[in-house]
Amino acid sequence: MAEKLIPLEDAQSIILSHVAPTDLVEIPVWQATGLPLAEDAVADIDISPFANSAMDGYAVRSADLAQASGEAPVTLDVIGHEAAGHVFEGTIGAGETVRIMTGAPVPEGADAVVKYEIVDVLDGDGNEGSHVRFSAPAKVGENVRSAAEEAHAGDVVMHAGEVVAPAGAGLLASAGYASVKVHAAPRVGIISLGTELVAPSKVPACGQIRDSNSSALMAEALDAGAEPVFYGIAPDDEQAIGELVHRATRECDFVITSGGASAGDYDYVTALVRREGEVLFDRISMRPGKAITFGLLGGKPYLGLSGNPAAAYVGFEMLARPAIRKMRGFAEGARPVQQAILTHCVKKRQDRRFFDRATVLRDPETGELLVTEAKTQNSALLGTMQRSNCLLRIDEGPCELKAGDVVDVVRVDLPEGTVL
Repeated sequence: MAEKLIPLEDAQSIILSHVAPTDLVEIPVWQATGLPLAEDAVADIDISPFANSAMDGYAVRSADLAQASGEAPVTLDVIGHEAAGHVFEGTIGAGETVRIMTGAPVPEGADAVVKYEIVDVLDGDGNEGSHVRFSAPAKVGENVRSAAEEAHAGDVVMHAGEVVAPAGAGLLASAGYASVKVHAAPRVGIISLGTELVAPSKVPACGQIRDSNSSALMAEALDAGAEPVFYGIAPDDEQAIGELVHRATRECDFVITSGGASAGDYDYVTALVRREGEVLFDRISMRPGKAITFGLLGGKPYLGLSGNPAAAYVGFEMLARPAIRKMRGFAEGARPVQQAILTHCVKKRQDRRFFDRATVLRDPETGELLVTEAKTQNSALLGTMQRSNCLLRIDEGPCELKAGDVVDVVRVDLPEGTVL
């Protein structure tokens, strides 16, 4: 009987339809960097609330300097000195100026600021009581930052779903926000399955291997925006697996296992989900990562990945990462895809979609993007994943690609939403 393999897009749609954004939490604005806002941020005042100087200099009436030139300079009386945080209470009249610092409010009567470096101080220290000379006109609004130039009171300065950049944290603070609401990091339970597995700290005996998948999956979950929780290694024992999976389901928003997903004699976890919950798919037309189970257990999403490191990695990238990002409130769930020129031949005889580990580089002479597959696609090797920056995507159906063909690559080294 032929295997029932579903397309990757169908698998992604099924998972995304069964996850929802997490509850809201309130965090300081500086901690929100890199996260999408859960609610619109509205300015409580005009930003800036007053017209202010863009540099150190003298606040002037541009009309007073209309005829100023090197041959016929204009001299003004300095009637005040204004620094940021200190307001000059008077009004500048004809023939008068105020020494002003960057960020200070532009005094009433002034409509321009002339930078300090091009003004001649005739006497005194340039502050109140001094006389200063101008050798060029000033334009209305010159070196003046207008009131409400950034936003008016009531304006939305950042929309829900917009990712906060470091500068955005400052913008939010300017709008009156010391803290903002974001979707909480989903708790993702990680379980490794297999009697042959031992902790990384142990030296494996004959027939044993160190558990590498849990470290990789924990790191991937963290990078996707989750709070990973490791529940340990479960031997090939139905009761032991059931206890760990049930505990993780109770305590987490999403549960991921690796190993025991290939329909072998010890595939207890899929049987558990099928018996007590619902299995929505258990095979995908993808290599590596064909044997992937997704279902619901206790109303929580469960994803069973292969025990092969490369298959687990690709499965997480294609299925778990978009789901976690949706739970965190991100609008963009797919890694950027770009086209590159293949540097060698690739033969593919299977119908499944392939995701081969590869490296894309820019040719220093032509500027073209070139992609080269890793020398081996052995799904047990971790080094090729560490040194690859993309996945060469080869669509369904047998094919033979030649050097020079243009292919699609998934940039796993770049965040979602990157403009290439």
